Amino acid sequence: MQSRSCEAPAMLLSQPLLHAVLLALTALQALASNTFIAAVYEHAIILPNPADEPVSPDDALALMNRNMDVLEGAIKEAAQQGAHIIVTPEDSIYGWQFTRETIYPYLEDIPDPAVNWIPCTDPTRFAPAPVQERLSCMARNNSIYVVANIGDKKPCNSSDPSCPRDGRYQYNTDVVYDTEGKLVARYHKYNLFRGETQFNYPKEPEAITFETPFGKFGIFTCFDILFREPAVVLVSKLQVDTVLFPTAWMNVLPFLTAVEFHSAWAMGMGINLLSANTHNISFAMTGSGLFMPEGPAAYHYDSDTDEGRLLVAELSAQPRLSPNYPPAINWSLYATSIKKFPEEDTFLGAVRKDIFTFSELRHKAGNYTVCQGDLCCHLIYQMSNKSKDEVYVLGAFDGLHGSLIKYHWQICTLLKCKSTDPETCGQPVETAQTKFEMFSLSGTFGTSYVFPEVLYSGVQLAPGEFEVLRDGRLKSKHGTSKPLITATLFGRLYEKDLPHPLRMTPSHNSAVTQSP
Repeated sequence: MQSRSCEAPAMLLSQPLLHAVLLALTALQALASNTFIAAVYEHAIILPNPADEPVSPDDALALMNRNMDVLEGAIKEAAQQGAHIIVTPEDSIYGWQFTRETIYPYLEDIPDPAVNWIPCTDPTRFAPAPVQERLSCMARNNSIYVVANIGDKKPCNSSDPSCPRDGRYQYNTDVVYDTEGKLVARYHKYNLFRGETQFNYPKEPEAITFETPFGKFGIFTCFDILFREPAVVLVSKLQVDTVLFPTAWMNVLPFLTAVEFHSAWAMGMGINLLSANTHNISFAMTGSGLFMPEGPAAYHYDSDTDEGRLLVAELSAQPRLSPNYPPAINWSLYATSIKKFPEEDTFLGAVRKDIFTFSELRHKAGNYTVCQGDLCCHLIYQMSNKSKDEVYVLGAFDGLHGSLIKYHWQICTLLKCKSTDPETCGQPVETAQTKFEMFSLSGTFGTSYVFPEVLYSGVQLAPGEFEVLRDGRLKSKHGTSKPLITATLFGRLYEKDLPHPLRMTPSHNSAVTQSP
């Protein structure tokens, strides 16, 4: 009897008590550890049927619920594996290729997190928000932070000179819910890509951060990663430990496949990057990862199947305090201090529309210099074998990239050409046969923002097989274990970017029609 009388009150309070205990244990566990467990899910999205007219709100919600059914399964699995946070991709709830009108049924009004709102327990506090309610409940029911990408709508009127003619702003928006299901972050994408004409540019860039028991987090979306605002601001000024990165990234060889560039960005910026990509191989979308300053903790690239993929790994909660944290790098120190190697015969070649200066590596080993503009690239290398069927070049590019939005790149690259014809150098290639016993690549960069990339045959990364020395040399540690596609130092001179032409228009509505 005594036992039952003690149990009865506990049974009445079991749900809230259990939830509180789980939250406390999660917080204590995170505080007691210098690490946390993170997850990303690469989602094979269920796309809506193409439509010239808006679908009904019920049809829009039905499509979104089908995608959220899949996401919920991944979130549950991640939580069962002990993950504290999970990132899901950009566009993963309703897709893309909308007009302003056809996306409208998929949008919800997302409030400022300052309102202190848990949609799961108070769904009617604001306008109907079934998507926000469900995402909040996924977080709350699984005691895990959930990061998702949805669309926000905000009414405006003629008193606002920038108000679109349809009387509303529409934003590509990331949301974050904590383990209670509370909305703790909302971010409006600042750098829209290509034909995202269904969305507006925010008037000002948002630098969104939030604190957790396992570090300080920032968030931005896809194309944002290539620009100063908000990406560099979050890391350099606001000192976040980890960036959450929903993306719908179309892979572009040789320098901008998702796993290649996102891993390099995490290394170059010295933070964790939780990159969740949409999976759609017809649009060349694949490649997700949990990337650390030291390299990938886990990553996934699959251009053959239509399946999603969950990745879970343990990361340092505060990487700057980790004993393995890479030292500060002077990216131009070595290249500016050495006696310049004699420049070999050079030729011009296009990587997409960027005109590089190339020099063919004609020998099995050698020292090469190639210059363009203010950038000189130096390479010391030795191939394990020199195949007659493969041509490698050293390339340099120093200039503005992009047709409409123009931003400044400085690139030094050791690159495999598509064929033995020099005119194919810079064209996409996914496979190679040549391995290198060693390589050392450096450049006279005019920026401290340089991202080191090494990509092997089959679009595979090379974790643990290369290092960046404090003097700016990208070096192989031993030999390459797989044939090499490219070893690249990708620099960004943000201060030389041209003003964004589309944000200068009154409606902020013009289309972006160029590739990265």
